[in-house]
Amino acid sequence: MSEPKETTGARHRPIRSYVLRTGRMTDAQKRAFDAGWQRWGVDYSSEPVDPVGLFGRDARLVLEIGFGMGRSLATMAAADPEADFIGIEVHTPGVGRLLHTVEEEGIDNIRVWCHDAVEVLEHCIAPGTLDTVQIFFPDPWHKKRHHKRRLIQPAFVELLVSRLAPGGVLHLATDWENYAEQMMEVLSANGSLENMAGPGEYSPRPEHRPLTKFEQRGERLGHGVWDLLFRRS
Repeated sequence: MSEPKETTGARHRPIRSYVLRTGRMTDAQKRAFDAGWQRWGVDYSSEPVDPVGLFGRDARLVLEIGFGMGRSLATMAAADPEADFIGIEVHTPGVGRLLHTVEEEGIDNIRVWCHDAVEVLEHCIAPGTLDTVQIFFPDPWHKKRHHKRRLIQPAFVELLVSRLAPGGVLHLATDWENYAEQMMEVLSANGSLENMAGPGEYSPRPEHRPLTKFEQRGERLGHGVWDLLFRRS
């Protein structure tokens, strides 16, 4: 899903939260993207976006980074119509699929950025405006030499925390135990976050996070899944 920026020699490349995967959209995804972007898509700009203007109301605001094909995000939005949901995803077929889903199911409390999450957070989301940030099953970069590419790093978490309102929740989930341990270490080291399950403890999956087909298969095979819920103190 996402890759923090790397540096080469003295020249610094801008941090990015992903490996760009434009992919090939199906005809249905492309039609949904073209038809739905004007209604549910948000074009990137360097100015903060007003959520009230974006959704036409003042409501609890949930941000999901890396929503994949969007099924879980659509399910959560449909189940919680009193909240507003923002999704960020750079995989255009996934964006097209989500736009197809929200049109087909009549879900209107979702808005989408198809852009790098770091730049959206830095420039488009004002500090202290998000009630929840969720990142489910980010790329684990399982080879040790690639761990530096993992999304959950101290600087990125600090950026996430700055966009959370006081009392806001950061919810992460992974099916890689080693990544779960790194997540726990990074989040526990942030002085503005409090582990809602207790120091060093993982949380049970909350009911509002849908159980994905991938996760169900993993459970049948005996694979673990680790949820981390931390609150901005």
